[in-house]
Amino acid sequence: QKDFQYQEKAEDDEKSWYGFRMFLFQLPDDVLYLILSYLDYKSLCRLSQVCRRSHHFTVRDPVWRRIAKDFINTGVTRHGADLYPTIPLKDRVKVSQNWSHGVCRKDVLLKWKINLLPWIQLDGDVLYLSQASDIGAYHLRGPEGVKFQHNRVAMFSGHQEDVCRFALTDMHLVSAGSDGKIIVYDRKSDFCMEYFGHNQEVNCIDCKGHLIISGSRDKTAKIWALTPNHFGKCLHTIPTYDRVWSVAISPSLCTFVTGTACCENFAPLRIWDTERCHLVSCLGTEFRRGAGVLDIVYESPFQLLTCGYDTFIRYWDLRVCSRKCVMEWEEPHDSALYCIKTDENHMIASGSSYYGVVRLWDKRQTRCLQMFQLTSTTSSPVYSLCFNATHLYAAVASALYSLDFRTSGHRPRR
Repeated sequence: QKDFQYQEKAEDDEKSWYGFRMFLFQLPDDVLYLILSYLDYKSLCRLSQVCRRSHHFTVRDPVWRRIAKDFINTGVTRHGADLYPTIPLKDRVKVSQNWSHGVCRKDVLLKWKINLLPWIQLDGDVLYLSQASDIGAYHLRGPEGVKFQHNRVAMFSGHQEDVCRFALTDMHLVSAGSDGKIIVYDRKSDFCMEYFGHNQEVNCIDCKGHLIISGSRDKTAKIWALTPNHFGKCLHTIPTYDRVWSVAISPSLCTFVTGTACCENFAPLRIWDTERCHLVSCLGTEFRRGAGVLDIVYESPFQLLTCGYDTFIRYWDLRVCSRKCVMEWEEPHDSALYCIKTDENHMIASGSSYYGVVRLWDKRQTRCLQMFQLTSTTSSPVYSLCFNATHLYAAVASALYSLDFRTSGHRPRR
């Protein structure tokens, strides 16, 4: 009799679930998507396995958008923009779990015999890499079995000495070299234009809109025109009275930031007006001598991240206060931080000065989220890094590494 009651109850439950399911999927699509968007990651995955109809609805991007915004590196920014619209959000949330847990496969894409100071930039499926005085463009999705070095699609030359840094726009590649030159290349033709203006090596460069900002060891920052009628024209020269290691233009184009060596009695982080070239404000007040700023990344016109020799990543919000950062994270092994990148939401990736250490940080936590050691036999800084939804690329003194987070295996050895 008990077995009969259990069987009867199970049949009633099945009928109730079937009725609820039929009612649920008869709702208008926008109402259904709103209901499903309140489910968590595991519940959505389970619901997608119930039937074909539930799977049809639970794989759609509107259902996953709220979840994706809470996960790291899904391509959904704090302001709601989608950086990778061609990849389904469900797949990106799945890969995000690997980023959080450090599950990836490490590969060496390229090696070279002498130590260099490489810089890399990612534009879609093309990776740009500087090696000595040249910059190569490599397609990341070449034919299967073909080595990375054979996927080179372009080469940009012209410097007499090493390329220090370069920046990309939709139309141009702008490079800064140890020879004091700035070269603007047209990415779709052979045209290039050389800018002469710094007496010593040009350590850093940034370009947005119609402006180029360069910073040099000669203790000046310069503003150049990036317009066809004024190529090569220096608009302004700003004395910084200290060596300039990094520059970044605000997304609003109204201001830019210089990061200097902090070897003189001047604040290492200063904001300048791009039109009048006067000092707008100084960031921070308690930098110790030698705490040079090596990298600056804007997330919005009011929010930026900085790192450098003092081992800290600092997060500044100019709407709150310019004298003190709103958050900071310290490199646990007291290493200088050479470069940083952000997913424009929760995740920061940083490159340290020893043994090719890359760290992932979650802004909602104070401690490091994950650590990857790229080199074990030789100690080299991570000079540059970049990432997309599935891969992280990092350049050290003698190699270019890739971390593939699509894999479902064990964490790499640290």
